[in-house]
Amino acid sequence: MGKKWVLSYFTCRAQKLHAVPLMFVMLSFFMLSESVDIDPDDKTSLLLFKSSVQDPNRSFSTWVGSNCTNWTGITCDNQAGRVVSINFTNMNLSGQFHPNFCRLQFLEQLVLSQNNFTGSVPLCFGNLQNLKTLNLSHNRFNGVLPDSLMRLSQLRELVLNGNKDLGGIIPWWIGNFSTKLEKLDMGFNSFRGEIPQRLLYLESLKHLDLGNNGLSGSLPDFHQSLVFLNLESNQFSGTLPCFSAAVQSLSVLKLANNSIAGGLPTCIASLTALNHLNLSFNHLTYKIPPRLVFSEKLFILDLSNNDFFGPLPSKIAVTTEKSGLLLLDLSHNRFSGEIPLKITELKSLQALFLSHNLLVGEIPARIGNLTYLQVIDLSHNTLSGSIPLNIVGCFQLLALKLNDNNLSGEIQPELDALDSLKILDISNNKISGEIPLTLAGCKSLEIVDFSSNNLSGSLNDAITKWSNLRYISLAHNNFNGGLPSWFFTFETIQMMDLSGNKFSGFIPDSNFNISLSFNDREDIGKLPTEPTFTMRNLDSKVSIFIAGSSELRFSYTLSSTVGIDFSSNMLRGKVPAGVFGLQGLEYLNLSYNFLNGQVSNLEKMKSLKALDLSHNSLSEARIFKVSRGICRKPGLVRGGLWWRVLHRRPS
Repeated sequence: MGKKWVLSYFTCRAQKLHAVPLMFVMLSFFMLSESVDIDPDDKTSLLLFKSSVQDPNRSFSTWVGSNCTNWTGITCDNQAGRVVSINFTNMNLSGQFHPNFCRLQFLEQLVLSQNNFTGSVPLCFGNLQNLKTLNLSHNRFNGVLPDSLMRLSQLRELVLNGNKDLGGIIPWWIGNFSTKLEKLDMGFNSFRGEIPQRLLYLESLKHLDLGNNGLSGSLPDFHQSLVFLNLESNQFSGTLPCFSAAVQSLSVLKLANNSIAGGLPTCIASLTALNHLNLSFNHLTYKIPPRLVFSEKLFILDLSNNDFFGPLPSKIAVTTEKSGLLLLDLSHNRFSGEIPLKITELKSLQALFLSHNLLVGEIPARIGNLTYLQVIDLSHNTLSGSIPLNIVGCFQLLALKLNDNNLSGEIQPELDALDSLKILDISNNKISGEIPLTLAGCKSLEIVDFSSNNLSGSLNDAITKWSNLRYISLAHNNFNGGLPSWFFTFETIQMMDLSGNKFSGFIPDSNFNISLSFNDREDIGKLPTEPTFTMRNLDSKVSIFIAGSSELRFSYTLSSTVGIDFSSNMLRGKVPAGVFGLQGLEYLNLSYNFLNGQVSNLEKMKSLKALDLSHNSLSEARIFKVSRGICRKPGLVRGGLWWRVLHRRPS
C-alpha cells in the first residue's frame, strides 16, 4: 500500500532492427499519411458537426484544409480517406450532434468520453453500423438507451459509465444485439431492475461493469468466460454463485455493497485466475471454511464489513517468493481468537486491516517479517501485551493503528526506525512510560494520537522534529511540566489536544501566526445548532489505491475540527492575546484550569464554533463583542455559536 513509497520501474528492451529498411518503412508511412485527404462527404459531415458544438478549448482549430493528419481527433483510412476513428476525449465539448454526423458510414471507433454532452443519446448513432467501439463515458447524457443501438451488430465495446442520469431498465436487447460484444461498461449510471437473461449467456462477453446503479434481484450466475465482473454498489440479494463458467478466466470480481447473504463457498477459491476479490459491505456470515485457500495469483482480498465469525483463517492464500496477497481486509466482522502466525508468512503483503473484530492475544512478534507492509490496522479489538519490537522490521510503514485495545508496556525507543510513518495511533490502551527522545526519528509523522493511556513525563524536543504534524492528541494521560514555547510552531497543525493531564505554568506567549489552519480558514462550514463536546475527535480514513498488478498506493483523509483543547490541566496566568486572534480556529477549550485576567476581543475569531473558558478565574470584559450572537448563560447556543465562559472555578 503505498510507500515503497511506490516505486514504478519501466523497462525497455532494445530491438535489433536493420536501420535502412526501418527508415524506409517509416518514411513510406509518413508520406502516405501526409498525402491522405479526407473524403469530401466525410469532411462535410465533420464541419457540420463542428458548427453545432461548443469548443471552448479550440480543439477543432486545426480542422482546415483536407489533410486528415492535421485534423485533431480524426483518423482516416489511408486509401480512400474515409474517417474510421474519432477520439474527442477530454476536449470540453458540449452541444448537439448534427444529423450529418451519423453519415460517417465507415466509422469504426467513436470515443466521446470526458466531455459535457447532454440530452438523450442520439438516435442516429444506430446508423453507424460499422462501429466496433462506442464510448460515451463521463458526459451528461440522460434518459434511456435508444433501441436504435441494437443495429450496431459489429460492436465490440460499449462504454457508457459516468452518465448519472442515463438509466431506466436495462434494454432487453443488450445481450444479443452483437455477438462480438466483448466489453460492456454501464457503471455509475441510473439503471435499475434485473440483469437481462440473455446477457448472462453472451459468449463473447469478457468485461462487464454494471457497478454503482440501482440494479436488483437475486445475484445471477454467468455462463461465459468472463475476465472482469463488477456489480458493486447495487441492490443484489441471494447467495454467492460459483461462477464455474469462468473458473479459468475470471481475474476481477467486485460485488461489494450489495445485500448478498449466506456463507463464502469454497468453490470461489477454485477461480484460478482471480487476482482481485471484493465482497465487502454485504451480509455474508458463518465461518470461513478451512479448505478455502486462494491461489498465489490473488492480490486483493476484501471481506470487510460483513458478519463473518469464528477464528481467522490460518491460511487464506498461497504465497510464493514472487507473488501473493498485497491487501488483506477482514475488518468490521466478528472474528475471534488470536491472530494466526500464518499471516506473517504473507511476505508480499502491503496492507493488513483486521480492525473492529473480537481478536485477543498478543500481536505476533514475527509481524516484522512483513517488510513490504505499509498499513497495519489492528484497532478496536481486545489485543493485549506490548507492541512487539520486531514491528520495526516493517520499515516501509506509513500507518500504524493499534488504538482501542488492551495493549500495555512502553513505547519502544527503537520505533524511530519507522521513519516513513505518517499515522501513529495507540490511543485508548494501557501504555505507560514517557515519549522516547528517539521518536524524533519518526520525522514523517502527521497524525499522532497517544490519548487515553498511562503516559507520563514532560513534553520533550522529539516532537519538534515532526515538522509535518497535522493532528496531535496526548489527552487523558499523566503528562506534567510546562508547555514549551515551540508547541505552536507547527505550520500544518490542525488540532492539538492536551486535555486531561497535569500540565502547569503559563500558556506560552508564542508566535501564533505560524499555523496555516489556525490563521486562515476559508472553508468555514455551517455552524452547529446545538452544543457539541465531540469536536476534537479524530476521524482519519486510510485509503488504498491499486497502482498496478504488484503495488498499492496509500492516502488518507483527516476530518477534524481546527482546534485547541488544553482543558482539565493546571495552567495559570493570563491567556495570551494571540490565542484570541486565530481567525481559523473553530474550537477552543481552556476550561478547568487556573487562568485569570481579562479575555481579549473575540471579533477576530471568525471561524469559531465552540468556546469553553469555564471553571477559571477569567473576567468577562469585552468578551461579547461578537456579531454572531450574545449569550450570557453558560452552555447556551445563539447565533450558531456555542459559549460556555462564565462559570468560575470555586474559590
